Amino acid sequence: MSQQAQQPKQPPTASSSSASATAQPTLAELVTRISDNVSALVHGEIDLAKAKGKRMATTMGVGGALVAVAGVVALYGVGFLLGAIVELIALALPLWAAKLIVAVVLLLVAGIAALLGAKRLQAAKADMPDPKGALQHDLNTVKSAAATGFEKGSQQ
Repeated sequence: MSQQAQQPKQPPTASSSSASATAQPTLAELVTRISDNVSALVHGEIDLAKAKGKRMATTMGVGGALVAVAGVVALYGVGFLLGAIVELIALALPLWAAKLIVAVVLLLVAGIAALLGAKRLQAAKADMPDPKGALQHDLNTVKSAAATGFEKGSQQ
């Protein structure tokens, strides 16, 4: 073996250690690191959003089912209440008259609710957003601002 191979390695000198300590990553390496970090961050946020969405969907499903059950039970309760009202009126009038009175009152309440609902729908229709008109207005504003800027720039 050569004498060079047999000699123990010398510890690095101060000049070589300072060169390696001050070696900075290249711009390409920095861009790659940033890209990897941003990609990992985006993937993490997507995974978090998926998990939150799944939890929210499960919770909303259970909540929706409970509200549906409550609605069905309330509907049966209203039916029994109306039956009791019919029987109460039937103590003073014939049964057919009691049923007729309850039916007319229910139809009046339904008609009033329908009229109020239709008015609300018409009012809501008046507030309907017009994205095309708003975008056209914004585009015209940008065009006029750009034209004004060009005019001022050409005057200088």
